[in-house]
Amino acid sequence: MAIPKTLFCGGAMLASAMLLAACSTTGPQSVTLGANPAAACAALVAPVAPAAVGLPSGAATIDSATLMPASALAVAERGPSPASRITPPTPAHCKVLGRIAPLDASAPPILFQVNLPLAWNGRSVQYGGGGFNGVLITGLSLVPAGRFDQPTPLAQGYVTYGTDSGHQNVAGQPPQAFALNDEALVNFAHASYKKVRDVAVALMQRAYGQAPQKLYFVGSSEGGREALTMAQRYPQDFDGIFSRVPVINWTGLQHAGARNGIATFGEGWLRPAQVQLVHDAVLASCDAADGAADRIVSNPVACLQRFDPASLRCAAGTSGDNCLNDAQVQAVRTLRSPWRSPVPLANAVAVYPGWGIGGEGTPAFASMGGWNAWWTGTAAPTVPPQPSNGIAWFYGSGALQYFYARNPSLDVRNYRAEDFAARIATVSQLMDSTNPDLGAFQARGGKLLMLEHMADYAQSPFAGILYYESVVARMGRDNTDRFMRLYTAPGVDHVGSGAPANVDMLAALADWVERGRAPAGLHLAEQEVQPPFRIVRSRPLCEWPLWPRYTGGDVSQAASFQCSR
Repeated sequence: MAIPKTLFCGGAMLASAMLLAACSTTGPQSVTLGANPAAACAALVAPVAPAAVGLPSGAATIDSATLMPASALAVAERGPSPASRITPPTPAHCKVLGRIAPLDASAPPILFQVNLPLAWNGRSVQYGGGGFNGVLITGLSLVPAGRFDQPTPLAQGYVTYGTDSGHQNVAGQPPQAFALNDEALVNFAHASYKKVRDVAVALMQRAYGQAPQKLYFVGSSEGGREALTMAQRYPQDFDGIFSRVPVINWTGLQHAGARNGIATFGEGWLRPAQVQLVHDAVLASCDAADGAADRIVSNPVACLQRFDPASLRCAAGTSGDNCLNDAQVQAVRTLRSPWRSPVPLANAVAVYPGWGIGGEGTPAFASMGGWNAWWTGTAAPTVPPQPSNGIAWFYGSGALQYFYARNPSLDVRNYRAEDFAARIATVSQLMDSTNPDLGAFQARGGKLLMLEHMADYAQSPFAGILYYESVVARMGRDNTDRFMRLYTAPGVDHVGSGAPANVDMLAALADWVERGRAPAGLHLAEQEVQPPFRIVRSRPLCEWPLWPRYTGGDVSQAASFQCSR
């Protein structure tokens, strides 16, 4: 049943004036769950038949469908990212939990959650996962890069949903262990997101009497890879896609991450004080090059040429935290060097690019931070990895064991890619979202936004940049500009700390999809993680290859910078 837009947009659920996506006069019209939402929600428990799914699939069983009351904002003291500390306010909604049965009885089911608002704006958002997944993505959190003071998509009237990607983490087992099952690996690679998308569409049709008029996918890290996978493998399924810091060249990343970890064994490991030494030396070389000494390397490409880790080499006969030995200098150079695959990878990709520069000493906590979080850890690397080791060593070594060698007891220091060429080719075809042919996605009117963080040490931002440039080479600059944008955020780590990182990309994406207005004038905000989420500083969000140059005025304000070459 349609409801007057003036009533819907004036309600408490949509108090923010920035909710153009929900209150557009040209977008999809609003419908409700009906006069008795609790009954309508409870009626959704019937299974969804395999015929509703566009891939070979078991049936989707609905475990529960419950009308949830509204909940209030909560902020935790600590978290693995700034955004993860925030549990945003949630309106009353119908929460549907279910599972999609596997075809292989030995494979796990695909778990999913679908959140249906009482007043629906005709749109939906699928959330991507993170890491190796294995936990249910609820679709209730802030979207990647979202500002802390803006309503979630569900609060704006979107249906939201997510999945565990077809496996559940098991206590005492490495998170990569699921990959020993072929169906679980295919689900993780791509199939689970497609299957859950189709089941969610069937539930929307059942709940509201109509299919969604606009579908969006948003994801960060592994979820960013999933986002690009949707554009490449299932180009008809989404109108708009936002991919932040995608682990796009997945095979290259895991091999390069293991390589980088091996480089820090023995004398190559950098102690936390030496990480800070490098961080300070990079800032001394590059911070003010943009015109403002603000502890952000705004032009990391130029800084890579300007800063040589050998400048910190210990004098003969000396050692300590105030210099680097030869093995440590070589370790830094290894990190910044490409990994060249000795075997063919999907889509003719031959290398994984080296990492960037800046943010080495960004404080670490869980997945947040620079080298101490992702590369060096806070203790020398071990076999098997320990929690104090860098996350990339833990991820990369485990991936080589379970995805490629399929040998959990393999000592990764003895791994040779040439010995597993056939398996690498198989996994690369499954996992690497590097296909530059986005013609089908463009032809259906799809729009794609990408965002790379230039101080990201979980994955190289240059991997996403190389992918974007491969799309341009394949489809042409003018053609690519009609449906795709790549932005870069200097000084920001993998999860959004270290520098201004927050921007409402979903609203920009919806505006482009639904009104034909390409993004322009976007700003990044760094916010306090406490209400009212005050903006501490801001920067313009520049399209690659531009970067923010200081032009004068308050260095905390985006207006004082201009995107430049």
